[in-house]
Amino acid sequence: MTPSSPVRPRSVTRQAGQYAARRRDPAPLLLASGLSAESVAELLAPFGFEDIKRADDNIQAMAGEPRARMFLAKILGELLESLAQTADPDQGLNHWERFLQAGLNRGQLFEYLGGAPPMNHLLSAIFGNSPAMAQTLIRDPLLVYWLAEEQVLTRRPSREAMARALRMMLNNVTALELRLEALRRFRRREMLRIGVRDLLRLADVQETTATLTDLACVLIQAAYEITAAGLRERYGRPMHRDRKGKLVETGFAIIAMGKLGGGELNFSSDVDLIYVYASDEGKTYPSHQPAALRQAQGPEQSRGAISHQPSIPNEEYFEYLARDVTRALADVTQEGYVFRVDLRLRAEGAVGQLARPLDGYGQYYQTRGESWERLALLKAWPIAGDVSVGQAFLRRVGPFVFGLSGSRGKGQSPSVVIEQVKSIKEMIDAKIGDRGQERRNVKLGMGGIREIEFIVQAAQVLCGGRLPGLRDRSTMGALAKLARYGLLSSKDRQALAKAYLFLRDVEHKLQMVHDLQTHTLPESADELTRCAVRLGYASANRPGATRRFLTDHRRHTAKVHRIFQRLVGVPARSGLLKAARKPLVAKS
Repeated sequence: MTPSSPVRPRSVTRQAGQYAARRRDPAPLLLASGLSAESVAELLAPFGFEDIKRADDNIQAMAGEPRARMFLAKILGELLESLAQTADPDQGLNHWERFLQAGLNRGQLFEYLGGAPPMNHLLSAIFGNSPAMAQTLIRDPLLVYWLAEEQVLTRRPSREAMARALRMMLNNVTALELRLEALRRFRRREMLRIGVRDLLRLADVQETTATLTDLACVLIQAAYEITAAGLRERYGRPMHRDRKGKLVETGFAIIAMGKLGGGELNFSSDVDLIYVYASDEGKTYPSHQPAALRQAQGPEQSRGAISHQPSIPNEEYFEYLARDVTRALADVTQEGYVFRVDLRLRAEGAVGQLARPLDGYGQYYQTRGESWERLALLKAWPIAGDVSVGQAFLRRVGPFVFGLSGSRGKGQSPSVVIEQVKSIKEMIDAKIGDRGQERRNVKLGMGGIREIEFIVQAAQVLCGGRLPGLRDRSTMGALAKLARYGLLSSKDRQALAKAYLFLRDVEHKLQMVHDLQTHTLPESADELTRCAVRLGYASANRPGATRRFLTDHRRHTAKVHRIFQRLVGVPARSGLLKAARKPLVAKS
């Protein structure tokens, strides 16, 4: 407490349920002296606070000097009303106190909020719902004024606009490490914007996932450009001879997999990446001698005496580049990180080379490709680097994915594809069952997101070869196309689409709490209630909000699981298999 704060007698924690009175103006907490513990509790408990003494201490610490205290008293009612609608009012008030200790002029801020009630509500919504977003504002409190700027929250940020803003930020720094730190700061700011728009229902689930994908693509491209420039300074440019014998620069592409490849990234997600380059038959040439490069019809002609760049084989160069890009994205510094990176979907998984040439990937999938890799490649998409190399990669893997040309060149029947999808799901079920999460994991559990994705992927592998129109990387887009071609009934498509959006929304609200990649509903009743409130279930009746949320969750997952069992779960009677064997014509 500050010296000017009224003295408060010590009191025990009070529970909100002890006070059923209508909410009253809480300004006396700041303006009256000598309030009893009972009076404090009567003012605070109706706003949903559990620990009354701590809430009062937070408010007194927030007030600061007398002028700021007067301004806070004027807005305190609206502030507490807004906190009462959040998942955790107690935590929200604590975040308010920490935010105000971060260095802003309290009097100016309170005066500003007095004339901008929506910003008062916005800050309370952040502080009471997302510790991760609260920490972003606590770390950089001036972002509150950025959020208030016109169109920052009212309009979806486009990929082009984010790329322009990032370029402007990078123009101010030249050192490699400082440029990478700028990426981390930019990511933190934009994640705040995206999270707030999602939390306040200014963006729906599909817009949120698309914007998260756009942000990731912008940042990964920037990380590639920064690291590639640094590597060229050390080793020169990688070159190889094309089919005509001409020396050309060797392109490198970053392929997105998983939800990033599908354009539907999570709020807190790893990015699944594959690194591929055009050819491993060349080497690097000095980048400071473009004339020499043009004349380099003989291998040694371009090596001038003035160059100090050692030449290394392409294979070595691109392994370094893949390593450096991964570190640029995943390394954690005081500024945080850009993205966690998962490279296990590359050829040979965790033991494979970080980067491979196009021919290497083509040979791998032709001779050693596994069933799960066929499913994973359905979402492959180039997002950074040389687009022509990325498109060449997609052409190379197409026959493996859609031609049913299986491992070691052996073809596989449609029934085997269904069996394999079922087998993969059974392995997932066993792991989730061991953790006791079969009904709580919204991604991998019974009737979860993965069952919807497996339905889509099985249909695309079965029919995507003869029906290119089915090759939609997004789950929602693919569901619509499956219905269009008669692989799903309209009723099933609608049920799966609604469930998918519901479960992805739940996933986001779980992850925005601590910016962790979690997919599991909490076991704690209090935490379940907080999750329900974040999802928009009315906070006035919290037990009722929890019941309604769980009812909706059970309804959606039950429908998904029934459809999955009918289409994939029993291969011999698979409705998907039967539909795939019929002539398929798109419905008008």
